This record gives sequence, C-alpha cells and structure tokens, in this order.
Amino acid sequence: MPSSFSFQQVDVFAEKPLQGNALAVVSNADALTEDQMAAFARWTNLSETTFLLRPTLPDADYRVRIFTPQRELPFAGHPTLGSCHVWLDNGGVPQAKEIVQECGAGLVRIRRDGARLAFAAPPMVRSGKVDDATLARVSHGLGISLESVLDSNWVDNGPGWVAVLLSSREDALAIRADYSALKGLNVGVVAPWTGAGAEADVEVRAFIGDEYTEDPVTGSLNASLAQWLIAAGKLPQRYVSSQGTVIGRRGRVHIEKVGDDVWVGGEVQRCVAGEVWF
Repeated sequence: MPSSFSFQQVDVFAEKPLQGNALAVVSNADALTEDQMAAFARWTNLSETTFLLRPTLPDADYRVRIFTPQRELPFAGHPTLGSCHVWLDNGGVPQAKEIVQECGAGLVRIRRDGARLAFAAPPMVRSGKVDDATLARVSHGLGISLESVLDSNWVDNGPGWVAVLLSSREDALAIRADYSALKGLNVGVVAPWTGAGAEADVEVRAFIGDEYTEDPVTGSLNASLAQWLIAAGKLPQRYVSSQGTVIGRRGRVHIEKVGDDVWVGGEVQRCVAGEVWF
C-alpha cells in the first residue's frame, strides 16, 4: 500500500516566489529506496530534487540526497539552501550555532543571515588553468571569440565546472549556447554589471552541456567563481551576483568572504506544500 511523505517545493535564491531556482524536497524519506528517489526526481523534472534523511555522522543535523532527472549529485548549492529551509520549517533544531548538512561531498556548514541562508563553499576538487583545447571547445560552444575571454579557470567543486570571465554583462547575456559542442562540459560565464542603476555586481550564466539546458540560479557555480575571482583580486570580498535573466528569472546570490570561508547566500521562498505518495 502506498505511503505518504511530507513534500515542499521551494524557490531558492529568490527575493519573491517564482524568480529563482525551484527545488522539490521530500522530508523524512529514510524509507524510500534509491530507485524511488531517482524515479521521483525524473517525474518532477526539476533541475534537482532532494530527500531529507536522518544523519549518519554525529556532527550533522540532517542528511540530504540530491538527484537531477539523470543522476545523483554529491553536492549542489541551491538544493543545500532549499533543503535546509525545509528542514528548519519542519521544526529542525541545529546542535550548534551553525547548521551542519551531511551529503555525498561530506559536511556542509550553513548559517542564518537575516532573511537569508548561506552555505560555506566546499573546497574545489579541480582548479587552475584551462587547457587550450578545452577553452577552444568552450568558446565555440558559447559562440564567442577567444579574444573576448579575459580569463578562464577550472572551478570544479563536484559538478565539473569550467568558467570564463567576459568583459561585459551585455556579452554574457548575448550568448546562445550550442550544447552539442559543449557536451561533456558544464560551463559557467561571469561578467561585470556596470553603469548607473546596476542591481548586482556581476551577471552569471550556467550551461549544463550533458543536459542541454541553462540552469536558472546555481549555488555551486557561484561558490567556486567566488573562490577563484576573490583570490585572484578580480572581485571584492563581498558582492551580489545576478543569474537567470535570459530565461526569465531574477536570481540573486549574496557572496561574502569571512576569514578562510566563502559564504554563498540567498533567500528561499515556499511555493507548494503537501504530501507525496509512493
């Protein structure tokens, strides 16, 4: 006989509902099998669906498993903040001042920052110079010239990100990706937002090569971009990024470097709540 589980759909990195990146969250999901989780993630067809579970590590407040319609991820940014929001909304009480999430990548620290939640960016598993062949593929797939790329770097904290820095927000917004050329690459684009009336400091875009899609607002990419560009002296220790503009979203990601930590924050809005049956 089917069993019911508490369910929420939230909007992450959004100052108002329907502006950010949607996330489906199933609570108290320990009884579900991996196949059931994967099937539900395919059915929601959102960029990610998460399942809240009892932690297995003593320092963790809860555990989360993160699924795309195609695969499970060890870590992702907007699912981290959205899952934490739902866990708190369900009455979760952290053991200490910071909330600690257990996921495939290990333990992730989360703090409350006024109306926002913020996670401490995990270490990158790959960084450094992008080889010429990969950079040529990226520029071809984005439809931009190599000369327009001010800098590039591997910024991989799990999803495999490679990033390019462009000179202007207008150039970033003009990109129309050729996903067949990007297959096998997840590409981040960042560019400064300048001029009077600027609502953010940078514009970010995220192109998922294997899934032929642009991600609305991407915590993991913003985390590793900040680690790269703050360390390189190309962005200040505190700034705001805009993402999702081309696909009709208004995502806002708040970055702050404190000591050795880069914190990635945003607001989470509850949009749907109820039960799901398996």
